Amino acid sequence: MTTTIRLQREDFDVAAEAAALSRGRTDIGAVVTFTGICRDHEGGHDVSAMTLEHYPGMAEDEIARHVEDAKARWPLLGVTVIHRYGRMLPGDNIVLVVTASAHRQAAFAAADFLMDYLKTRAPFWKLEERPAGTNWVEAKDSDDTAAARWQTRSDAAAE
Repeated sequence: MTTTIRLQREDFDVAAEAAALSRGRTDIGAVVTFTGICRDHEGGHDVSAMTLEHYPGMAEDEIARHVEDAKARWPLLGVTVIHRYGRMLPGDNIVLVVTASAHRQAAFAAADFLMDYLKTRAPFWKLEERPAGTNWVEAKDSDDTAAARWQTRSDAAAE
């Protein structure tokens, strides 16, 4: 099982990361990639840039915890999570999740699970730059609802 987790300011190459995860492997039958991209609008507002901040160390640990959870839930053969921080412009890559498995269902489900948890649990803060000024982005109920579908009874009891 290959696991890569990186937080970085620099952009990433989606194709290169997917190829690196499956290179030399003949047991992988499916690779799913998800790329989050900075938009030029949000909630009816124009957005000229977004700055992501995080707690170094804590963010990596939290992402690793959810990658371990994904590995326990699905028969994954590889996972890559890359999350950028710093200032990004519309069109810039923000986050990449790559999952590999023998079969597509596990790869799709694990990528979906990881994105839902990255949106709701990873300690990142978003500051949008709008024509009228800056705005810290609050958590969305729709993201919490999406993540709740993955919650098991033991997860709910622990909270």
